[in-house]
Amino acid sequence: MSLYLNGNDGDQIMLTECVGEFLGTLVLILLGDGVVAGALLEDSKAKNSGWISITAGWALAVIFGIFTAKTFGSPGAHLNPAVTLSVCIQTGNFSIFVPYVISQIAGAFFGAVIVYIHYLPHWKKTKDAGLILAVFSTDPAIDYSIANFLSEMFGTIILVIGIHSIFSPANIGLSPAFGACLVGGLVWAIGLSMGGTTGYAINPARDLGPRIAHFLLPIPNKGVSNWKYAWLPILAPFTGASIAAFALRLVYAP
Repeated sequence: MSLYLNGNDGDQIMLTECVGEFLGTLVLILLGDGVVAGALLEDSKAKNSGWISITAGWALAVIFGIFTAKTFGSPGAHLNPAVTLSVCIQTGNFSIFVPYVISQIAGAFFGAVIVYIHYLPHWKKTKDAGLILAVFSTDPAIDYSIANFLSEMFGTIILVIGIHSIFSPANIGLSPAFGACLVGGLVWAIGLSMGGTTGYAINPARDLGPRIAHFLLPIPNKGVSNWKYAWLPILAPFTGASIAAFALRLVYAP
């Protein structure tokens, strides 16, 4: 399926890719925030299913988000502004950055809205505002900005380098479908090994889009959206992605 703007072929391709990024990120957040909602909200059959369940759910969300993005027009299937930034730095072409990022944040927002609708009767049953916010956005286990920033930065560095390694020329025979599964495995590994500190946003759209949804939606028993922390899961992943991308350019410079 392709959606086109009036204009040249570049406009048509860009809109198609943005549709893919929007829908892929929507699926990512629907399944990712959805598994968190199932584990945290009262009277959910998945209540207290734990960190293994949450990290596995996010890994699968990444896989099916990638497949969705590719199917609907985005061959790169970034789903993440930090990944998009790393690609722009490595290629030197920043023309996709703003359209992709807007599409990703919008997809994340609407994915979170669907999670809200899907779990509609459970919000009123859940009295803990912190648990409700945790469905939508990340929050540090220990509020210590320097350590929290480094955690998100390191996680994103591993994400970007890991993705590059999976799809590097050294693995030229790797099928795209298996590569998508390996990216999901990479996100699972990051969540299991590094996610206990901040909830491993490692994706500005993943945190910002749903946080905006939490702020705007009429969710019973919700508290503040913790905007004082919101800058960190945006800036730290961008920083980590930039470090990784410049390192890769240095290593692979002609």
